[in-house]
Amino acid sequence: MPNADAPRQRIVHGLYADHHGWLRARLGGKLGNAEQAADLAQDVFVRLMGRSLHSLQGIREPRAFLNRIANCVVVDHWRRIDIERAWSEALASAPPDAAPSAEHCAIVLETLYDICAMIDALPDKPRTAFILARIEGLSYAEIARRLKVSERMVTKYMAQAMLHCIALEEGATPPAGVHTA
Repeated sequence: MPNADAPRQRIVHGLYADHHGWLRARLGGKLGNAEQAADLAQDVFVRLMGRSLHSLQGIREPRAFLNRIANCVVVDHWRRIDIERAWSEALASAPPDAAPSAEHCAIVLETLYDICAMIDALPDKPRTAFILARIEGLSYAEIARRLKVSERMVTKYMAQAMLHCIALEEGATPPAGVHTA
């Protein structure tokens, strides 16, 4: 029985064979660490394997395409490092007898990664409004002044952010957002 996934696998294999070395070198230049570059290059190709055959067949500039995916992988990598650093600082300031288990730490970090990815996927103004309200504790009036919009627009941004997060949590496609000014 023929493998229906074979054409997609051939494209990914070809991209890997033709561009993996280039991608590792490019990432090595960005990161200054050959081992991290190798790991992130692999992550790029793992993401590529998740693409549909149709999207892979549409690649006209392979290096530009791989570079775009690599940039996203690097941003995610730096975000994870920032989250891990903040979590380590929070743990360091906690009383020693309140230290969570390694399993609990792993669960908290994965949850934080997911929350950050949800927030980062929001359009700029809804993301900013959400952060200002939920993290900095500003009122809608203060947020409106800061964003130079009406309080009603802040309410819309917050609703958009909440619906977006709920949809992602439930595994659905987030609703189309309000176009920001």
